[in-house]
Amino acid sequence: MAQDAGSLSIYTRIILDNKTSMQKDARLQLLIDWVKTIPELENTRLTVASADASFRRYFRASVGDKSYIIMDAPPNREDIQPFISVTKILEAQNVHVPHIYKINLKQGFLLLDDLGDQQYLESLNSDSVDTLYNKALDSLKKIQQAPAASLPHYSAAVLSTEMSLFADWYIERQLGIQLSTLQRSELEKCFTPLIANATEQPQTFVHRDYHSRNLMLPDQGLPGVIDYQDAVLGPCTYDLVSLLRDCYIAWPEEKVKIWALSFKSHIEKNQNHKIPDSLFLRWFDLMGIQRHLKAIGIFARLHHRDGKPGYIKDIPRTLNYVTTVASQYSETKPLATLINAL
Repeated sequence: MAQDAGSLSIYTRIILDNKTSMQKDARLQLLIDWVKTIPELENTRLTVASADASFRRYFRASVGDKSYIIMDAPPNREDIQPFISVTKILEAQNVHVPHIYKINLKQGFLLLDDLGDQQYLESLNSDSVDTLYNKALDSLKKIQQAPAASLPHYSAAVLSTEMSLFADWYIERQLGIQLSTLQRSELEKCFTPLIANATEQPQTFVHRDYHSRNLMLPDQGLPGVIDYQDAVLGPCTYDLVSLLRDCYIAWPEEKVKIWALSFKSHIEKNQNHKIPDSLFLRWFDLMGIQRHLKAIGIFARLHHRDGKPGYIKDIPRTLNYVTTVASQYSETKPLATLINAL
């Protein structure tokens, strides 16, 4: 749930405030028809909660002082089964995820707990960050302890395909630079140590998008966690670097390293052996390069393919992570050099 999409008021007892929008939106009519079949939602007021970076969108259903979230995931665009499966896994680990009350697989609708609309991103500042990140790291510990054998593996092929988005959508489409065969080959060679780094780490449950826009601020306790349907079995530092080197907000590097190393003891406990600080920080740093190359490509693709330009403003911060970190390691310096040359 990434960006606010405005507000639309409708009532499920055929009292529709916006019939024109209804006529233009066949899925909205399907959703309303489904809501009418749920006794708990009688006389519900629906408002648009948010739109997603994917094809999903979310409505808030308010009944008196109770509210729910309805996920709208078009079946021809989105498969909600992974979301359902991962929710059950994380819920069993006492991760604060939205409980699923009703499922409509055929039409792609889910009735969920409402975790509120205050993202971590809106509440993070120099005064709150330590408290909020400590809670987020505690939640991540629970996530990493969840069984992951049933999840897709974060394979070398997937890692490579993700990084190719950087060349295809950012360099060539966003910047308008046509890479030569030699340049593309050089770029792909730079991916090799990043893939090796990811696959050599201890493999755990990976949320895959664990950052300040997917953590909701509850009244108390651990953060509400959303947008985990793409979870995989993958590198132990992936979610950690997603949180600490967030594409949407940056922190002093000294603090980032302190937070990262504070989490290391959790991984050591799970693996039952010590990990040198230097090795762990290398895992963390190189994992971040892989993730951020992917994210930059996705941000550009969202703009050019999906008509969602809002993420373009986050590319400079994300690209700075890549070039700064890549320049610090001999195996990734060629990547920093190539990017700066381009």
